[in-house]
Amino acid sequence: MDRLGWDPLFCERLARHEEELRGLYLSLYGDGEAFAYFLDMLCRAFDARSPELRRIDAARENDPRWYKGRDLIGMLMYVDCFGKTLSGVREKLDYIEESGVNYLHLMPLLESPVGRSDGGYAVADFRKVQPELGTMEDLSALADDCHKRGIALCLDFVMNHTSEDHEWAVRARAGEKEYQDRYFFFDNWAIPLEYEKSVPQVFPTTAPGNFTWCPEAGKVVMTTFYPYQWDLNYANPVVFNDMTENMLYLCNRGVDVIRLDAVPYIWKQLGTNCRNLPQVHTLVRMMRMVCEIVCPGTLLLGEVVMEPSKVVPYFGSVEKPECHLLYNVTTMASTWHTVATRDVRLLQHQLGQVFCLPGEYTFLNYLRCHDDIGWGLDYPYLWRFGVDEVSHKRYLNDYLTGNWYGSPARGELYNNDPRIGDARLCGTTASLCGVESALEDGDGYKLDWALRLDIMLHVYMFTLSGIPVLYSGDEIAQLNDYSYHDDPVKAPDSRFLHRGAMNWEAAEKRHDPDSVEGKVFTAITDLEKLRREHRVFDAGADVWLLLTGDDSVLGIGRYNQGEKLAAFFNFSDSERVVPVNTPGSFTNLLTGEAVDKTGIRLWPGAFAWLICDFGTEGKV
Repeated sequence: MDRLGWDPLFCERLARHEEELRGLYLSLYGDGEAFAYFLDMLCRAFDARSPELRRIDAARENDPRWYKGRDLIGMLMYVDCFGKTLSGVREKLDYIEESGVNYLHLMPLLESPVGRSDGGYAVADFRKVQPELGTMEDLSALADDCHKRGIALCLDFVMNHTSEDHEWAVRARAGEKEYQDRYFFFDNWAIPLEYEKSVPQVFPTTAPGNFTWCPEAGKVVMTTFYPYQWDLNYANPVVFNDMTENMLYLCNRGVDVIRLDAVPYIWKQLGTNCRNLPQVHTLVRMMRMVCEIVCPGTLLLGEVVMEPSKVVPYFGSVEKPECHLLYNVTTMASTWHTVATRDVRLLQHQLGQVFCLPGEYTFLNYLRCHDDIGWGLDYPYLWRFGVDEVSHKRYLNDYLTGNWYGSPARGELYNNDPRIGDARLCGTTASLCGVESALEDGDGYKLDWALRLDIMLHVYMFTLSGIPVLYSGDEIAQLNDYSYHDDPVKAPDSRFLHRGAMNWEAAEKRHDPDSVEGKVFTAITDLEKLRREHRVFDAGADVWLLLTGDDSVLGIGRYNQGEKLAAFFNFSDSERVVPVNTPGSFTNLLTGEAVDKTGIRLWPGAFAWLICDFGTEGKV
């Protein structure tokens, strides 16, 4: 390995991490030659980084907390639904900026086979964009335009598996052992059946089992998610080397945030559940160091859709960090539980755990995403109130699909398993809040309540520490799209209910104060501006629960640099009056009016942001 030609800056960054990186790499692979190749690959990726991306790297290295403040607002979208193509998204950047968004997450857009892609999560080529969406050059051009506007670009990196159409899989199917060794191939079912004894099924109703027979190879292949998604074998250093190079290729195209898809699954070991194994954290820690060496302006976002005890370890430690960002997934599920039950106690319990975590941990907060809402709640806690898991899940789904008497919500079930009374849920925020049913009924009172609830949920999301992320269309209260039922490719997957095309005709109404779109858009963008203006929303703020004496009203307190916030959220369907039981004189942040602390009135679905300014040197 000749280092004479290596860039001094690369060598300087490598020197900070090389000893640990070498130790971790060899602990997994014990292969010095593979590690030497790995370092050469990192150097090549560094050399390929453009001057503009190096400028961004330098600025973010000088401000390592650039993503931890109160400035970032995210938006999640499918390219085809929002702008049809990558060039179409570029044309809509003015709208994105007007929405207050400066963190743009594009859903999977790499080349995938039609009808066998799981929404783009079965990648056939990590170096090509799906042709109908554009090209890699289009992706780079979009990234350049985003950077000029101060917008960070996020992209999914599907690392657990490839499509069965990927070149590696094609060659493995043809019998090439080198490529079969990049996956998990078995001559018969003996070992796969041993795995099945301890490995849970991800989709027991739509894709049962964790293995698939490959007739062309005459062997069994591991397919944890769907039969067309072949699990990669990260015990093979070639896989880690080449997949890391694929990730860096995307970084060099201008991607600022790499979303590590299904990261808990990437290491498999017989006799375990193949989830969250120690080797996974070794791999993620190495990927974090790789980014700090090659592209330190890049963030790693871990997709860990599990309970908090499984999620938090993916932050790593202060000394040895792993992911920069993680999803606040349990809080999202607990939020919709609160909408359905109008009881905030579970949400208080969940938030109390999050608020106790170190302030260095940065979560992405969201009301919904491309996926379904799963009911992975804290049932041992709910059992204290006599709540049975199976019947409670059935109630939540009945309420949020509108099958419970009096429910205004409109959603659909996903992966319903009647054998165990379990199912997950789909729907847009507006439809789940009751906007759709109120419009259908022509009921103005119900519509006002539904809109207040929709806006309140977004304000609650803005109140939490971290990065709030909107789903494209939620900023204009877009409703469910039932047209997917008429598409034979989409019809089996109810998640397309909330993945509808952006309604640009409706978006044109966003400046009409009397329209549904205008009311929600104006409220969200005004509140985003308030959030950016007040230091109390910084990630480093102290955050705690405020006791309201009402199980339907959530209270959150925040304090930072002499500024204190008391926030209240009424999840009930009736007016509530709650006291402000925290020291200080408060004014309403929206109106500037003084607050009577003996009791503030909250309409159904309403919120209050109350501010107390002690001065930058003040004390509570």
